[in-house]
Amino acid sequence: MPWADLLAIAGIAFATSALVGAAGVVALLLLRRTSVVVQICVLVIAAVASIVASMVGVANEMYLSEHDLTVAVAIATISGVVSLGLVAVLGGLVARNARALSAAARRIGAGERLESAGRYSNSELSALADELVATSAKLAESREREQRIEASRRELIAWISHDLRTPLAGIRAMAEALEDGIAPDPERYHRQMRIQVDRLTSMVDDLFELSKIDADAMRLSLEEVSLPDIVSDTVADLRPASRGREIRVEAALAHDLVVMADPRELSRAIGNLIMNAVQHTPDGTPITVTVDLVHDRAIVSVIDAGGGIDEADLERVFDPAWRGSKARTPSLETGPSVGAGLGLAIVKGIMSAHRGEVAVRNVPGGCRFDLVFPLDTPVGA
Repeated sequence: MPWADLLAIAGIAFATSALVGAAGVVALLLLRRTSVVVQICVLVIAAVASIVASMVGVANEMYLSEHDLTVAVAIATISGVVSLGLVAVLGGLVARNARALSAAARRIGAGERLESAGRYSNSELSALADELVATSAKLAESREREQRIEASRRELIAWISHDLRTPLAGIRAMAEALEDGIAPDPERYHRQMRIQVDRLTSMVDDLFELSKIDADAMRLSLEEVSLPDIVSDTVADLRPASRGREIRVEAALAHDLVVMADPRELSRAIGNLIMNAVQHTPDGTPITVTVDLVHDRAIVSVIDAGGGIDEADLERVFDPAWRGSKARTPSLETGPSVGAGLGLAIVKGIMSAHRGEVAVRNVPGGCRFDLVFPLDTPVGA
């Protein structure tokens, strides 16, 4: 066939296909809110119509005989009908899968956790189902975490209210006794009022520290510090409040372990762990504080003999207001207050600010808290 005839046939096919395609686009726009099955059927009809129209146009230009045109149109029509049937089946499967995915999304929105992705007609929909399952798991974990935080917040408010009310009531009672002149030992009353005010000040300081941690407003003054020196100084400062307990310091590296840290906040974190051990260990039992280097990480450990922590509670140890099953109420006789359950939460915040971490695990007879620091400077003073 001459090139001129081929070009003429191509032009006729292009023109008719373009017209039919434009009509198909208009139809799809009008049907954009209908099922995907209908839209795919429109595409198949448009494709078959484009082929038939092109053949009719070519036949009108005498490039195709009437017999050949009839045969071609019949073949195209039969093929189109079969294609529509296949499209209807495939579209039905896709629509059913889409409805299943929509139902799964609604279940996720209602708070249900999906356990299985199910089986779908193609890999894309299967991948989407897997993503929905993964998203469902993440949302469930997020809801559980939110519930724990909300429960912790309510618990914190309850404990703070209780712990503030107790010393305030004592201060008021002693102040009224002094005012009425009926206090048998005014000096003792003044001393006890000062102790209660110190406890209130400590709780307010803890609340302020925790609020800075929650607001990500803690600003550290980092410098090179000797970790064994910080531990030794902290232990020395806390001995008067240790109720006579023996606090052992084991620093095998002497003064050679240097870390980048804020000395004040680091001392507070170590002190909180030591006081937590003091409050929860029986009289006469030692508390061991160790400093070591393990796999290029500096670790300060506080080991007590307080009987350990229930395994179910280990994940909640660093939640604000958590006190475990043996929470105690401050009194005038028990010495230092157990606080509002904020000490360990503050330790976690301080370690996060130092890009470190704090961990807890049970050991024979008690539990062990580890402060793990990254080494940003070479070991050696």
